[in-house]
Amino acid sequence: MVIDQGTTGTRVAIVSSNGVPARGGWCYREHMQIYPRPGWVEHDPLEIWEKTKLCMEESIRKSRINPRDIAAIGVTNQRETIVVWNLRTGNPLYNAIVWQDRRTAKYVDLLKEMHLDVIKGKTGLIPDSYFSSVKIWWLMENIEKVREYVKRGEALFGTIDSWIIWNLTRGSRDILTNEKMGAHVTDYSNASRTMLFNIHELKWDDELLEMHGRIPKESLPLPRPSSDREFYGYVGAEVNNILGGADIPVAASIGDQQAALFGQIGFDVGDVKCTYGTGNFVLINTGATAVKSRYGLLTTIYYSLEPGRALYALEGSIFITGAAIQWLRDGLKIIEVSAEINPLAESVSDTGGVYFVPAFVGLGAPYWDQYARGLIIGITRGTERRHLARATLEAIAYLTRDVVEAMKADIGKDIGVLKADGGASKSDILLQFQADILGVKVVRPAVPETTSLGAAYLAGIAVGIWKSLDDVRGVWRIDREFVPRIDSLARERLYSGWRAAVKRALGWAKEIPWAYGYE
Repeated sequence: MVIDQGTTGTRVAIVSSNGVPARGGWCYREHMQIYPRPGWVEHDPLEIWEKTKLCMEESIRKSRINPRDIAAIGVTNQRETIVVWNLRTGNPLYNAIVWQDRRTAKYVDLLKEMHLDVIKGKTGLIPDSYFSSVKIWWLMENIEKVREYVKRGEALFGTIDSWIIWNLTRGSRDILTNEKMGAHVTDYSNASRTMLFNIHELKWDDELLEMHGRIPKESLPLPRPSSDREFYGYVGAEVNNILGGADIPVAASIGDQQAALFGQIGFDVGDVKCTYGTGNFVLINTGATAVKSRYGLLTTIYYSLEPGRALYALEGSIFITGAAIQWLRDGLKIIEVSAEINPLAESVSDTGGVYFVPAFVGLGAPYWDQYARGLIIGITRGTERRHLARATLEAIAYLTRDVVEAMKADIGKDIGVLKADGGASKSDILLQFQADILGVKVVRPAVPETTSLGAAYLAGIAVGIWKSLDDVRGVWRIDREFVPRIDSLARERLYSGWRAAVKRALGWAKEIPWAYGYE
């Protein structure tokens, strides 16, 4: 059983030993997006946990699987989102602050000015509001209740994986302390996204904790491998009731983007994937080497199968891609359902010169401009909603190429294939344009939800369903391949227009800071 807790909702899937989701054995539920102020994004942690339990129960009921046949539970999650809760009651002390949140810009500016080289050297990250540490810092400085519980030693901070695992194991037979408590753990991949974790020494770093408002180490989860035969724990009483009394180990945890590369069988150095979700995330496996990026990418932990050792990846994080399609649906209301964008975009041969830069919360890799804002340019009297629909899909592909260009520069060679996954990868028009604008083949797997598959593979390895990575390779299948159809001249003309549009979007929030709460 896999719990895939994402930005917009929670998916639970039951995956069989042949690497295929069990018939009917999945459930998905969206949760509320909370926007208290411009640039602020929050989730309700209790709602996330309730939706998780609902989906666990529904996936079992729909699949008609005996819960006692479930060998293990794996967790994968939206990564940098932070939760703080009372270690005794399990009650959140504030809403979860989401990775998209921009309220911490002033903290980031201070870190960039005073500690940029130290942070990049130890964490592989570039200071940005994206990461968890500045969210914890903000909570400690601005929420009195959090400060009080931190002083008492009764506050726990964790990314969503830690929140889910703590609740899964709460009251477990493996937990020897207070029955109400759960296992407070995270895996190396999630820890590497906090800006507090030394990715070379694989531990929380005292110097980083100090510079982020003196975050107490004891409030943070224990870092562990992504998959380990020494399980994180067993399900506690609350979950045990849902599972019909089955005593199931929680055996794996991994950040969602690393999980997707693992689910794409990205086991060889140089393997590249792009997940098309709320945002786009491009990762390349760099093996045992933590490659330092010179072109705006992040050095991150990929996964680990044993304590004290990890493999690494370079990552380009694009904040808003699929969320731009949701904006067309919910904000502008030019489509009624997200899938409608595909036939609408296909109804025109091009965008009519329109470019859409969806920098709703700034731009991530390779720009790292938290003051960039969204822009639609090239509009004429002849522009229709069809052109905007196509420009939205093309923007997703352009942003991906921006990251791939940086990746090629860092590793010193071209990529051969891009493996695509995630919800928007179901769009043929998007993947065809992606192949066109990259000039390389794009491959879509038979099971597009590779994030869930990656966590399933890791949990299965921990309990011996798959004995090796080669066993896992044997269950992966391709659905379709997309090859470039346009020539290099057309490709570069289109891309130069995109770069010109991005240039105009950069730094906009600094021009009118009063509009975005920066004064």
